[in-house]
Amino acid sequence: MCIHLCCSNFSSITNSQHMEHRASFPMAYPHIILCFFCLFSIISSSSSTNPNSITLPLSPLFTNHPSSSPDPFQSLKLAASASLTRANHLKYRTKTNLNDPSNVTTEVHSKSYGGYSIDLQFGTPTQTSSFVLDTGSSLVWFPCSSRYTCSSCSFSNIDPTTIPKFIPKNSTSSKIVGCTNPKCGWIFGSNVESRCNGCNPETQNCTFNCPTYIIQYGLGSTAGLLLSENLNFPGKVVPDFLVGCSLLSIRQPSGIAGFGRGLESLPSQMGLKRFSYCLVSHKFDDSPENSDLILQIASSGDGKTSGLSYTPFQKNPEVNSVFKEYYYVSLKKIMVGGKRVKIPSGLLEPGSDGNGGTIVDSGSTFTFMEKPVFELVAQEFEKQMGNNTRAKDVETQSGLSPCFTVHNSGGVVDLPQLTFGFRGGAKMVLPVANYFSFVDSDNVVCLTIVSDGVVGPARGSGPAIILGNYQQQNFYVEFDLENERFGFGHRNCNKIT
Repeated sequence: MCIHLCCSNFSSITNSQHMEHRASFPMAYPHIILCFFCLFSIISSSSSTNPNSITLPLSPLFTNHPSSSPDPFQSLKLAASASLTRANHLKYRTKTNLNDPSNVTTEVHSKSYGGYSIDLQFGTPTQTSSFVLDTGSSLVWFPCSSRYTCSSCSFSNIDPTTIPKFIPKNSTSSKIVGCTNPKCGWIFGSNVESRCNGCNPETQNCTFNCPTYIIQYGLGSTAGLLLSENLNFPGKVVPDFLVGCSLLSIRQPSGIAGFGRGLESLPSQMGLKRFSYCLVSHKFDDSPENSDLILQIASSGDGKTSGLSYTPFQKNPEVNSVFKEYYYVSLKKIMVGGKRVKIPSGLLEPGSDGNGGTIVDSGSTFTFMEKPVFELVAQEFEKQMGNNTRAKDVETQSGLSPCFTVHNSGGVVDLPQLTFGFRGGAKMVLPVANYFSFVDSDNVVCLTIVSDGVVGPARGSGPAIILGNYQQQNFYVEFDLENERFGFGHRNCNKIT
């Protein structure tokens, strides 16, 4: 059943180049959005005075730790299910009409539903919105207009009726993007005629808006219209920034800041040379702890950040245009307890069909491994933990596997070490807390890596491994876009405000 919604009047949105008129959103668009959402429902800052850098606060997004929750399995099972659904979305997604003077720093916050968020300011005067940091997608969008509706958004600590919304009519710099605007082509393709129905671009009198975008994020989705707006940082304004004005969403209580490789992403629109973050530990609550997201505008040449190991980004597969948005890295080996797991090379390297390889995704909670990879890794853990009993009942309830009953001696548990080895010799030695979690009691631990067939049906396509944010906890991570390399180093990321 669909609910009829009225869209707020956008009469205050002004004209500009590529903007055809000042009128409010055509009522046809909300009806189109509603039809798609009916189908979906059936199927499913700290200031910086430096001109060349921005630092933003970054925080995690979870609710309750499993050991303290009335239902100790709910948070983990939700995270496991969401991680798998997210992985399938990234793997099978198709393109649809949808203190350093060179840095800008903002804080990164942990939230209550599995990711990390940043606050960004858009508009004139500025309006602050919260966004999930997502390196697996490219569009930046926020909940928009007083009539914004989010379905199935009743998460812990979140009231869907009080989600902050951007109000375009309150901003003098808001402009609806027209269908002939080249930026509309970033989402809908370069062929103007295909996105401007009945419009002849040669007449210079096209009065159509850019089409409605509809985007799916695994469990969630969103739809709306594209705006051109000012993105504001202390001492710096990015004019005519393409941003999505979402009118309706499903299971998306916050906007999303796309940091992928697409033209519409924040790094691309700002021309960033690098960006980096340090993710504080998941505590499954909205804690005040945060860390920094650093956006580097000026070039640093080929200089490396002290304490980081680097591996080159891998060439993206050409077979699927969506795969071009991802950050591929060359994972050469996986080691459990010092022993190399024999993973077929065809799974570690992307083939010409786009299958295989590893991507880094801040929008996924738990790391995903294709079933053949996961089974080999899980079997090695089970072999090395042969003296521990499998907790099958906990596996059923938590959605994670394998789980073991362990001997907890004064809070110390001896578990095999997990190491990822990358091209160039860079090694990511994960802290135990990044891949095992206590569940139900202090005597049961579960591997926080998911796979097809563990919490869902087995499928095989796209990236074979997706490095999620849970495994990136307390690592300083750098995306060096200028030199096409990925850097990381273990650190304590907590920064209490």
